[in-house]
Amino acid sequence: MVTGSKKAVYSALFGNLGIAITKFIAALMSGSVSMWAEAYHSASDTINQILLLVGIKASAKPASHLHQFGYGKSQFFWSFIVATMIFGISGVLALEQGISSLINKEHHFEDPTLNYIVLGIAVVFEANALRIAYKQFTKSIEHKGYKVTFKQLILEFRESKDTTILTVIVEDSAALAGIAIAALGIFLTDITGNTVYDAISSIFIGCILMAFAFFLASENRGLLIGESITRRQYKNIVNMIKEIPEVNRLVSMRTMHLSPEDVIVGIEVNLIDNLDTDRIEVVTDLIEQNVMKVIPHTNKDHIFVEITRS
Repeated sequence: MVTGSKKAVYSALFGNLGIAITKFIAALMSGSVSMWAEAYHSASDTINQILLLVGIKASAKPASHLHQFGYGKSQFFWSFIVATMIFGISGVLALEQGISSLINKEHHFEDPTLNYIVLGIAVVFEANALRIAYKQFTKSIEHKGYKVTFKQLILEFRESKDTTILTVIVEDSAALAGIAIAALGIFLTDITGNTVYDAISSIFIGCILMAFAFFLASENRGLLIGESITRRQYKNIVNMIKEIPEVNRLVSMRTMHLSPEDVIVGIEVNLIDNLDTDRIEVVTDLIEQNVMKVIPHTNKDHIFVEITRS
């Protein structure tokens, strides 16, 4: 999944870099504030991808004495930075530029032909980046043995801990929405000669960016604090443990994501009487195997099973 996430990020990075440069050129030549908003948007997306790659690389560092469970949460941290600092800043800039244009009612607007060309090219690149991210996203669903349906997509989006893929999907979706709004504002300004539409488009783009920033920040906040596995995964593990004949009852199970795929799992089970040491070891191994079936990519050393007797 890390490799898939990185592929999606690289695809978005190269696309956004080229788009940002052309949008700035178009904004300078046309004077469109909505095009300026889109230029800020694409520039922030480019920086976003770089920070996400930094997070992926940092999360791969081996465990140390200071960080004995590894650096997996680095992905959550850098995704949080992307949401709060980059999306927030670009959103505020777009909003400020639109409001300022509305209040002052002074901004030049020239031939928008270049704007249309740049926005059209941007649609192609953003749609391709979204396609790649979506493909990686659906792979995670299929890997879990589920059929890709609209309901399953929504559920996976809510439950996914891969904040890198989520960020890329949200970025590209916001980018396509922003392009549509910018194009509409430019078109209405072009046919009416009223720059108010252009300014309002910039305001809407800023609001979209800040809304997505809040959503991503909320998702990463939960994981940074210490989010557990999904209810579906929890129930699957519990049911598998209860099916072990030697298990009298499951006393407790606590989990926390250390990275999108690695989870620390603490399980306390009460076993039936009259089990010898060898059999207890077999049950312990079986519990660990069941956990690995539900969370296959977690580090087995991060699964801790405590046995109690009646």
